[in-house]
Amino acid sequence: MKKPLFSFMICMLLTNTPVNAQMPDKDVFQTSEGLLEIHFVGHGSLYFVFNDLVVHVDPYSRVSDYSMLPAADLILITHEHRDHLDMNALNAIRKESTELVLTEICFSQINEGHILENGEAKTILGIMIEAVPAYNIVHLRDNGQPYHPKGNGNGYIIRFGDTRVYVAGDTENIPEMAKLKDIHIAFLPMNLPFTMSPEMLAEAARTFKPQVLYPYHFGNSDTGRLVELLSDTPEIEVRIINF
Repeated sequence: MKKPLFSFMICMLLTNTPVNAQMPDKDVFQTSEGLLEIHFVGHGSLYFVFNDLVVHVDPYSRVSDYSMLPAADLILITHEHRDHLDMNALNAIRKESTELVLTEICFSQINEGHILENGEAKTILGIMIEAVPAYNIVHLRDNGQPYHPKGNGNGYIIRFGDTRVYVAGDTENIPEMAKLKDIHIAFLPMNLPFTMSPEMLAEAARTFKPQVLYPYHFGNSDTGRLVELLSDTPEIEVRIINF
């Protein structure tokens, strides 16, 4: 994977404005099979454009007017929480041929798509997708249950040519991250108490060392603290963008 051709890097926190009708910021990377555009929509939502295919992840209508965004060839849903499984956003970008990849719990609500459990992989529209665990260990609800129980949600490793992109979903710095290999671009969540603190995210990134790291789904978390924590790990390029 080569360095991006251009980059829009904006250090802004997501506001409470329900709908942003502007086109998302983006980065563009060169892969072995063409350009990969990464469009940053907001919260935990983004989409990729690769060889005329549009791949959306966790579309959420509160952060963008999805009727203004490109229709999806493929949609990946990480888990069932309403800011990740939003039927209004899904319906705005779906067409008859749209493929869905999702968890078993999400399938029970939508009743279509390809179910991937943790550890499974599938090639769809020529793109290899691996489902990896995403869950909490430390942060629990008042009843003692994790915000994201093990086995319920997925992170996804998406292969675009020779470029492997890891979208972690809602997770903490779990032991399985140490098994990740050859991750070129990673999206890791940073939003207490549901996912990770800057310290947890820095620890997670050091375990598998992505070339480019985007903290996302970060709410009011201090992104500057993350940059500071990883300042001694120059092989990881941290990019703060408009989520």
